Amino acid sequence: MLKATLRSFLAHRGRLLLSALAVVLSVAFVAGSLIFSDTVSRTFDRLFASSSADVTVAPRDDLESSVPTGAVRTLPAELAGQLSRLEGVESARPDVEVQNLTIVDSDNESVGPTTGAPTIAVDWYVSDRSVVELTSGRAPRGGGEAALDADTAEAKGVEIGDTLSVQAQPGTFRVEIVGIATFTTTNPGAALVFLDPEVAAAELLGAADRATTISLTAAPGVSDEQLEQRVTAELGAGAYEVRTADETAETAAEELGGFLDVIKYVMLGFAGIAVLVGIFLIVNTFSMLIAQRTRELGLLRALGADRRQVRRSVLTEAVLLGLVGSTLGLAAGIGLAFGLIRLMGAFGMNLKTTEMVVGWATPVTSYAVGVGVTFVAAYLPARRAAGVSPMAALADADSAGVGRPLRTRAVVGSVVGVLGAAALTGCALASETSSAASLLGLGVVLTLIATVIAGPLLVRPVIRVLGAGFPALFGSVGRMSQRNALRNPRRTGATASALMVGLALVGGMSVASASMSRSFDEQIDKTLGADFVIQNANFLPFSAEVTEQVRDVEGVGLVVRQRFAPVAVRLPDGERIETTAAGYDDRVDDVARVTYTSGDTAAALADGALSMDADFAEEHGVRMGTTVPVEFPGGRSTGLTVAALTDVEGGEGFGMEGGLVLGIATVEEYVPGGQDSALYVNAADGTSVDDLRGRLDAALDPYPQVQARDQADYKELVHEQIAVLLYLVYALLGLAIVIAVLGVVNTLALSVVERTREIGLLRAIGLSRRQLRRMIRLESVVIAVFGAVLGLALGLVWGLCVQQVLALQGMTALAIPWGTVVAVVIGAAVVGIAAALLPALRASRMNVLEAIAHE
Repeated sequence: MLKATLRSFLAHRGRLLLSALAVVLSVAFVAGSLIFSDTVSRTFDRLFASSSADVTVAPRDDLESSVPTGAVRTLPAELAGQLSRLEGVESARPDVEVQNLTIVDSDNESVGPTTGAPTIAVDWYVSDRSVVELTSGRAPRGGGEAALDADTAEAKGVEIGDTLSVQAQPGTFRVEIVGIATFTTTNPGAALVFLDPEVAAAELLGAADRATTISLTAAPGVSDEQLEQRVTAELGAGAYEVRTADETAETAAEELGGFLDVIKYVMLGFAGIAVLVGIFLIVNTFSMLIAQRTRELGLLRALGADRRQVRRSVLTEAVLLGLVGSTLGLAAGIGLAFGLIRLMGAFGMNLKTTEMVVGWATPVTSYAVGVGVTFVAAYLPARRAAGVSPMAALADADSAGVGRPLRTRAVVGSVVGVLGAAALTGCALASETSSAASLLGLGVVLTLIATVIAGPLLVRPVIRVLGAGFPALFGSVGRMSQRNALRNPRRTGATASALMVGLALVGGMSVASASMSRSFDEQIDKTLGADFVIQNANFLPFSAEVTEQVRDVEGVGLVVRQRFAPVAVRLPDGERIETTAAGYDDRVDDVARVTYTSGDTAAALADGALSMDADFAEEHGVRMGTTVPVEFPGGRSTGLTVAALTDVEGGEGFGMEGGLVLGIATVEEYVPGGQDSALYVNAADGTSVDDLRGRLDAALDPYPQVQARDQADYKELVHEQIAVLLYLVYALLGLAIVIAVLGVVNTLALSVVERTREIGLLRAIGLSRRQLRRMIRLESVVIAVFGAVLGLALGLVWGLCVQQVLALQGMTALAIPWGTVVAVVIGAAVVGIAAALLPALRASRMNVLEAIAHE
């Protein structure tokens, strides 16, 4: 049996090739994501471990914010002198490092990275742990001088002697580049500018006696842990963050891990789609091969092979297919990781391909995925093969499996479908986001499974409708193509299911994204009353200089500032919630439309007061006049009185949890050094909006990171953010379509082999090559459109339910992108035509007499 299995596998290797490609794609994405993330993690672990001080003292990060405030957390520089006198301290020095500032050249063009990586200014200090070394010019000395990293200098065309403007929180200052520093380790993609240590604190922090961290070097014989304990004892527990080199590296790696997780999960998402769609392809391929080998399997049974041996034979072929596909997929994954590393180099993160990490988990996972997928997918066809009777050796193989009833599928599909529909109905009726999202996920899984199971039941009624015009348009050829698609509902359903998965995903996400866009548009129209919004391109805060420049623009009538502050609120029900509060200037009613259930804007922005979302307040037992303890960064705290309640549609969707709003004076008092996140600007009386737009653009020219946007621009910005998610879905769809095309090609190719004698007879009675190719193309088109119709119908249902979840977050508008729906159906027809090209060409080239004599 083993010898017969190997011969069968080699005899059908051409037919199994397309199935192997599905395995290759899924394994490639799994292996590539693991290799890439392992390589980046290992590289940065070395970077952090080699550059971290033995012990680092930093301000305590007691509150985290989802929105940056622009405030730089500092500690007294004199702390270094105090700690240097501790036993076991060889040296202690204050460090200055400020991220997310802006550097521009003489043409007002940003010198920072375009990839989202930060621009960092640090004090120049050379040690054996420095990540850069001076390769051109000299180190900066005194004010007005700086060094720049070599990668940024090369990318932006900056040379020694050029003058740059550094826009820091205290204000803008100009520096002359006197040196170029080259990274000795991996360049993380950031732009680094180095200043003289004596002036860095004054220029970047606004105070020469402040620092961002204190770096300590342990004396010989003193471990990092011992030094950490002594520093903690000296400073007191909880006053500062005290970390060893290992802890600092681990913290930095965790922060980097968020970035790596995005890439890893995106690639694993591609792998998941490839696996899911590949399963349909493999099931279909093995089912068709077994149907075509019915006589062969029956003969084996007649010669003495039992059911277990036949089943084991088919599963052995699947394992061989999985091993081949996994091996090729692992190789492709290494190539994919290599390409990603080179791509990151183009974005400024200069990883070394020679240090690519292929850990033991990568091949183990790759072979587990590849072999596991093919084994699972081939199990049902293998069981079917084991059920072949010895008498099948005398039967007509072409009829095998075509007429088997679909009662079991109908029952199972109906039960699973009813459960899925119930879950989606529960999602639509739920009043809480968490329960609605859980029911949505359950409903999506169950309805997908139900559609896959019941797909063959829908083949005859749907394809009769889709192909109803074929006889009238294409005559007998059209009629035969429609009947060929109806001949084996299981095969047609499985082939269409591969395409259905991707199109259901894109249908659901298209409805969700279109609804989000329309909801945001309606919300902007409803709440935004300003002529212009001044904002950073990446939503980071900007310096006070920008605000002053805007105030001084001729024709500006009103400027309302917005700032954010991380806070922790202790509520009457005992719950402590960390969130972000927004602070505004007075007259915010002139630039925004806020609906209050109690109180008003003047009360909300008064000293010692705040406003809160009414639903949030009710949930936690807060009433008008309640004083709630509020904690701010740096250990500052106060009690603020709830002076207004707002009716914010989706306070958690459009803003922060709780919808907390303060007067900007309160934010400035408790978050000193913060920066404005946005300015809402109205034109003065007698000034046209168009004239003011030109003046604002001119005033903001020295600040390339900041733009003035009207309502249309603001909507476009929101649409662009939503489109990023949609582009990812389209990429997943593209991968699903590639594998689905392989499935259609495989089905048609095997179908052509199966119908060789039939095709020969059709050619013998007068069917031309052209008509034969058209018949196969039409069959392919109707199968592809059938998959598209099922997928879009399912996706639209999912999209409607997703919109109901979004409605709980305030995004109540529903939009169905009919243009996308029509484009997908047309695209499916094109996919069907493309998938049929090779099988149709092969069929048309058959020798008529050999085809008639085919067994």
